[in-house]
Amino acid sequence: MHYKSNIKIRKATGEIVDFSLEKLENSLKHSGASPAEIKKIISYILDNIYDNITSGEIYKMSFEKLRDIRSVYASRYKLKKAIYEMGPSGFPFERLIATILKEEGYQTEIGVILQGNCVDHEVDVLAQKDGIYFPVECKFHSDEKYICNIKIPLYIHSRYNDIIENPKQSTNFGRIWIVTNTRFSDDAIKYAACHNIELLSWSFPKGNGLKDKINRLGLHPLTSLNLLSDEEKDKLLDEGIVLCRELAENDYLINKIGVSKNRKKRILEEIKELVSMDYIISDKHSDIENK
Repeated sequence: MHYKSNIKIRKATGEIVDFSLEKLENSLKHSGASPAEIKKIISYILDNIYDNITSGEIYKMSFEKLRDIRSVYASRYKLKKAIYEMGPSGFPFERLIATILKEEGYQTEIGVILQGNCVDHEVDVLAQKDGIYFPVECKFHSDEKYICNIKIPLYIHSRYNDIIENPKQSTNFGRIWIVTNTRFSDDAIKYAACHNIELLSWSFPKGNGLKDKINRLGLHPLTSLNLLSDEEKDKLLDEGIVLCRELAENDYLINKIGVSKNRKKRILEEIKELVSMDYIISDKHSDIENK
């Protein structure tokens, strides 16, 4: 297990950064693998790493090793990639966000038309709690290189202002939300903070980003499953199934896409384990943070 401490890696954005053993270890912990299993995977990666390696190559090695040990480990590990695979329409992502908000105590509607002072506006998700309505705009991207810059909150803020400036508007609106599966630029974050706009991205806010909410609530997307082919996933997405949990609740759809009884049993077992692991691992992280 030998490697040079000054190894550089190329991220998907093209940025060159120092290889971090700590970040690799933390990402593997989220898979649910045991410390001994993680140690073996790290040893393999360190033996095969080289200067200027891409982050994608490191991910591929990690994913394949996790899958060899246990399929469910790989399913958890690929969460970020699984969300990119939910496209291209963006509607499954809106469904995911609406479900997250429901789990957090909101009532939600998808694709709501709100009348503004000048024009009508379609809101991706309208959340409501205690009589206050929160317009939620979802910015889904299938390319991880995409960054939501300041133009996004500027544009959405202007739409929100048109809605609340409608003299016929009687709805009690709270702050607007902007949600993305990628990340926001520093200027976008500063503008949002200045104008009381709620931002949610893959890892923002720290400790309560999209990945944290999904893991905590057990809401892995259908695309996480390794036991389904891409074609089978597309068929289920066309049926309106977005989450692993939804597939377990509507398991007759597995028969509909031509999956054998044996594979169906394995798929349902993996879903059960995947959701259970989410709660177990989240509890462990909470215990560590509380100490």
